[in-house]
Amino acid sequence: MIEIKYFGAVAEKTKCSFEKISSSELSLQKLLQDLEQKYQFESISFSVAVNQKIVPKATDYKLQTTDIVALLPPFAGG
Repeated sequence: MIEIKYFGAVAEKTKCSFEKISSSELSLQKLLQDLEQKYQFESISFSVAVNQKIVPKATDYKLQTTDIVALLPPFAGG
């Protein structure tokens, strides 16, 4: 199962901090499209991490059943 973790405004929009989905052949782009349809993120800005590494949203990444995908709010700091 692929685990999806939500943080910040994304977690507020989804009303949960994580969910698991079962899929054998799923790309990161398809997952993000499905989540956009389900939750209608609209203008929420977020970054994507796969297994604790930030990846571009447009990357052609094939997810594995053991992957953890995190949708992260913008970072601030100095």
